[in-house]
Amino acid sequence: MTKHDPELSLLFHALADPTRRSILTRLAEAPARVTDLAEPTGLRLPTVMRHLSVLEEAGLIVTSKDGRVRTCAIVPEAFDPMRTWLDEQRAIWEARLDRLDAYVMKLMKERDT
Repeated sequence: MTKHDPELSLLFHALADPTRRSILTRLAEAPARVTDLAEPTGLRLPTVMRHLSVLEEAGLIVTSKDGRVRTCAIVPEAFDPMRTWLDEQRAIWEARLDRLDAYVMKLMKERDT
């Protein structure tokens, strides 16, 4: 994997904002109209639309339009690259901590003898 994966950067940028995370939490329940997503935020519709465009650009949501009603839906598989990256990082750090633990145990045994 490259050190600076642009896809990961878009995903993490999209998740960096609490408003966008709350929108994703809501969309995890079911698709929703933009007006329904905007209501609990207390933000003006253009601001919410900007948040939605960031989520859509990252591939985390898709939108569809039926007449004047725009509906958003989450794309669960879009989270896979982040999950993979986080799993890789977890494995690296667990291995490091295991080596540190082994080293400390070795030092303790040497001290006791």
